[in-house]
Formats: sequence, C-alpha cells, structure tokens
Amino acid sequence: MNRVLSNLTAPIWSRNLIILAAVTFLNRFGQGVLGGASMNFFVETLGLTDGQVLAMEGIREIPGLSLMFIAALIRFLPLAHQSVLAVVLMGLGYILYAPVSSYGGLVFASLLASLGMHMWMPIYPSLSMGMATKETSGRVLGALGAVGALAAIAGMGVIALSSKVLADMSLRVYYVIGGAIIVFSGLLTLKLPRNIGATARPQPKMLVSKRYWLYYVLTFFEGSRKEVLGTFVTLFLVKVFNFEVWQTSTLLLASSAINFIASPYMGYMIDRHGERKTLAASYILLALGCIGYATIRSIWLLIPVALMMKMLVLMSMGLNTYVNKMAPQEELMPTLSTGVSINHVTSVAMPLIAGAVLPFVGYTGIFLGTGALIACSIPFALAMRHAKPMVLEASPAAAD
Repeated sequence: MNRVLSNLTAPIWSRNLIILAAVTFLNRFGQGVLGGASMNFFVETLGLTDGQVLAMEGIREIPGLSLMFIAALIRFLPLAHQSVLAVVLMGLGYILYAPVSSYGGLVFASLLASLGMHMWMPIYPSLSMGMATKETSGRVLGALGAVGALAAIAGMGVIALSSKVLADMSLRVYYVIGGAIIVFSGLLTLKLPRNIGATARPQPKMLVSKRYWLYYVLTFFEGSRKEVLGTFVTLFLVKVFNFEVWQTSTLLLASSAINFIASPYMGYMIDRHGERKTLAASYILLALGCIGYATIRSIWLLIPVALMMKMLVLMSMGLNTYVNKMAPQEELMPTLSTGVSINHVTSVAMPLIAGAVLPFVGYTGIFLGTGALIACSIPFALAMRHAKPMVLEASPAAAD
C-alpha cells in the first residue's frame, strides 16, 4: 500500500499542468451545470419524444466523423490556440441552446457545440501527455480526470440545489451559465506556452497507419459504449422511473464523487499494469453492466450498476496512453484525431439505429445489443502489444 501511495503522490505537477487543470475544472463545471438538466430540458421543456432525443444524439455526433479533416486544416496552429478555438465554439454552442424553440434550432446549436467538443477531444489528451513522460502519462490523465470529476461534483451540486430552491427557474438559464463558463475556460488556455506539443518534424496532414490498427478497432467499439452511458442510461431512468432533475443531478453527483477518488488510481493502474489488462477488465465489467440494465428492474440495484459503469469509463484513457507509448510525437495528434473520427462511426449510427428499433425491442434489446458490441472489444484488448516505452525526459513546457 505504501508503494502505491508513493507512486500516486509522485511529483507530476508543473505550472502548465496547473493551468490545464484550471481549464479542465472550469470546462467540466460548465458542462456539469447544463448537463444535469439536459435530458429534462429535452423531454419536459421541448417535449421531445424518445426517437427525437436519440436521433439528435446521433446528429450531434456528425462533426466527430469529419474530425481528421478538421484537424488537418488547423494543424498549423499551436495546440494552445487550437484549444481556444475548440472550447469557445463549444461554449457558444451551448449558450445558443437557451433561446431554442424548434427541433431545427436545437440541431443547429447542438452541432455548433458538438463541433467544438469534438475538436477538443484529441487536443486535450495531446496537451496533457505533452506535459508528461510516457511512463507517467496515465497518472497525469488520471489526475486531470480527478480534477474534472471534482468540477462535475460542484456543477451537479449547484444544479441539484438550485432545482430545489429555485424550482420555477427555467432550465434554459443553465445553458447560458454553463456555456459562459466554458467560453471563459477556453480563453484561459491562452496562458499555455505555444511550444507544448510542438514537434521537430512536421505533422502529417492526415494519418491512417496499420501500426495503430488495434487502436482503431477499439475506439470504433468505444463509440457504442459512450452512447449507452451518455444517453440510454439517463433516458431509461427518466422515462421508466420518472427521474426528476434533482434525482438525475444527484446520481451524476455521486458518480463524480466516486470518479474523483478513483481517477488517480485508474491512471496509476494503467501505468503499472498496462493497457491490455486494464482495458480488457473494464470491457468485461461494462458488458455485464449492460446485461444488468437489460434484466434488472429494481432502481436500488440499477443505481449502483450505473455508478460502476460510469467509473469504468475512466479506463478509456488507456487508449490514449497506448497510442502515446507507440507513436512518435508528430504522429500523436493526427492519430488521436483519426481515432475520434473512427469512434464516431458507431457514435452516429448507434443512437439512430436505437431510436428506430426501440419501439420493437424495447430498452432490454438495446442494452443487450450494446453489451454484445462492448464484449467484441475484449479479444482485441487482450491482443494489445507494444514496444517497451521509450524513457524520455519531460519536455521544457512540461517542466516549466
């Protein structure tokens, strides 16, 4: 135990990592403020049907499909400046949710926020791992994951309290507040130096290499898992068990509290035991969790299953560290961008297919099918191999 604690508390923090942690906190806090009200906003304020919610979730994932092309267009910008563009677009998109009164307007605002969010997806781990050695990348991502979870706790706490104290306040207000905080977090990335993530050799415009085929396969299946936890579980609880805003927010608050504690340990486990074992174990448990949601009808059993599944999502950082250990620096960002595009093949298709078949198979069929897709990841995770990580010194930016 002492050895574990000493590794967890090993010095990884620098000035730049502290700035990125502040960006992470504000970004996740803003998302927490509006995220806790989102499903109730769709169902109660806008009156969307199950099919419309699931269809919109698929539509908003479309920018992710084109991310490898978008990343190629902005690759000449320093990572810090790419961050500003991505996060500000995300925040402005969420602010535009507030005046929405039609499904078309909702789709437009959602696509704008989604564009920024998906641009941020490969930039964030690239920035994070640019401040770490290959041997400590899991701990850095885990530490930032804990910061994000703490921010989500604060955001969920605010909305859980305000939805009870200010019960008559429009849910639209949460999108204005949350979006504005996200915009501010994007501007804060201007404090980061331009040389983080800089490479001696130029980045390729786009990169698809057989060297990273396992990463591509695993991130493809990851898309189905993401939609289950991001949409189906919450929608299931709201629709079947009539969860209100405060109940949804409390569940997410509990999840964030667990993730705050677990995230550094997850990062340490990835560094210590490798991506092969940790990812395979998480996929097995996630598949079992889907089976649980397909068969269990006790809310008191479903809640801990949901908390377990949301905690296991933390292990997906192992896909980023896997690429980081294999790829030369100039291939990291293009490979992660390609991975996001591949991931969104299932992210886009899954909600659309689920929305179409839900009236015929019900939630039981949706969860069983998703569990089967997640189970397909297990043999590929067990096949993961890579060369022994290179021993590198921290970059000047990381050591600042």
